[in-house]
Parts: sequence; structure tokens; C-alpha cells
Amino acid sequence: MNLLYCGDSNIYDGLIISLLSIIKYTDKPLNVYLLSMKYENYKPLNNKQVKVLDKLVKEVNKNSFVKLLDITNIVNKCLPIANIDTRFTPYCMLRLYADQIKELPDKILYLDNDIVAFKDISPLYDTDITKYELTGVLDHWGQHFYQNRIIKKNYLNSGVLLLNLKLIKETHLFEECRNLCRDKKMLLPDQHALNYLAHSKKILPRIYNEQAKLTNKTVIRHFTTTFKFFPSFHTQTIKPWNIKELHETLNIYELDDILERYQQIRND
Repeated sequence: MNLLYCGDSNIYDGLIISLLSIIKYTDKPLNVYLLSMKYENYKPLNNKQVKVLDKLVKEVNKNSFVKLLDITNIVNKCLPIANIDTRFTPYCMLRLYADQIKELPDKILYLDNDIVAFKDISPLYDTDITKYELTGVLDHWGQHFYQNRIIKKNYLNSGVLLLNLKLIKETHLFEECRNLCRDKKMLLPDQHALNYLAHSKKILPRIYNEQAKLTNKTVIRHFTTTFKFFPSFHTQTIKPWNIKELHETLNIYELDDILERYQQIRND
């Protein structure tokens, strides 16, 4: 399976937990690509972190690997200038440059660093996307407010996306998205661009990107920022590495074996 993550050094905790959860349920070889870049005072992912992650996935399958790709030069050719100072760092938009990277395969599963697998993700990866640029799950909140079709909801969450890079290169989808992020300020830059410009996308069941609550059918739990209405309206952001809040607020203990290993790795 080909997997893609993007970000700076701050995603390292999420990467450890995410990959630990994936290899818990599959022993298939994983080709994990990490996109990072040098930008102002941010620290890109580094080779030391990659070495730890590479060793981790090889414990389950010796043919797996983790590879770091520095795409600074590629991004500098088309910086998302209009959205450079939003609450989302430019690193959030690195996936939109995937079509420019020769090392990436034609089919790849993009994952945010705050996703955790609770079952084998192989059925998701094996989805036939021959006719689609991308495949994903409806955004839990955004589907109610943003869409470009009147009858059927089709606004996808961009945290879990199965990408057909071959078709994306042919339709120039990512190029169009990059240009839009460069020229127009948006609330959720890359997610909005992908949803409004995609020529073909397939909607998958909620179990492949559960953004609200964990159920016994959940394959992937995405720990996004959610809205709470009691006792007053507020946002709530709890990530997998926020262990105390994960237990006390979300009442999730199913990850304890993974979190114990995560803490061991971080303390080494």
C-alpha cells in the first residue's frame, strides 16, 4: 500500500501513532512517503525521525519503507500566497503538489497525521478509483454548508483521500487547486479547492473517515476539531497524543496498547 503524509516536524507524534495503528492490522508492505519543506521558522521533518519510522514499519514487513521527500523547490514555484497567513500552515497544502513529484506512484492514500486505524485499511486502499481523481468521505460538518451540487451532498473531508495521481495529472486538478490557493483566500484552502475543482470524485462510507465518534464499525477515526453545544457553544480539539483528554473527555481506551508503544518510542 502506498501512503502519503505531509507536514513539518510537528506531525512526528501523529505519524508514530498513525503508523503503529496501521501496522497493527496489516502485515502488507507499506510504501510511506512524507512530504516536507523548508519554510521560514518552521522545522521540516528530518532524517532522524524518518529512520525511527522506517524501522517501525519494517518490524512488521521488511519490504516496507518510509521515505522523506523535500519539495521546497517545487512549492516555491507556486506558493499559496493568498492563504499563507491563515491558521493553517503552508504545510497543510503540500498534498496539492503530489502531481509534481516523480517518485510518487499513480495510486496513493493520503492521510492526515491525526488519523488512527481501528481495523485493516486494505479494503479502503483496494477501492477501484480508475474513473475517479479522488475518493473520500463526506465532511461531518462541511457537508451541510458547502457543496457544489444542489441535490446530493458531495463535500469531502480532505483528511483521508485515495488519490488517482495518474488521472489528476491528466485533468490538471492539483495545478488548478494550487493556482486557486495562490490567488484566493479561503477558510479551508486545500479542502475547498479540491471539493470545488474536482472533476470526478467518489464518496466512501463514513467508517473510512469517522470524524465524530468511535463505533464498532469504524475503520479510521479522524481526530478533527469538532463543535460542542453544551453547556455553551465551543470547539473541541483532542488529538491521539493528548492521552489524558483522550481518556477523560472522549472515553477512548482502545488505543492504550498503541499509546504505550508510542510513549516508549518517544522516550528512547
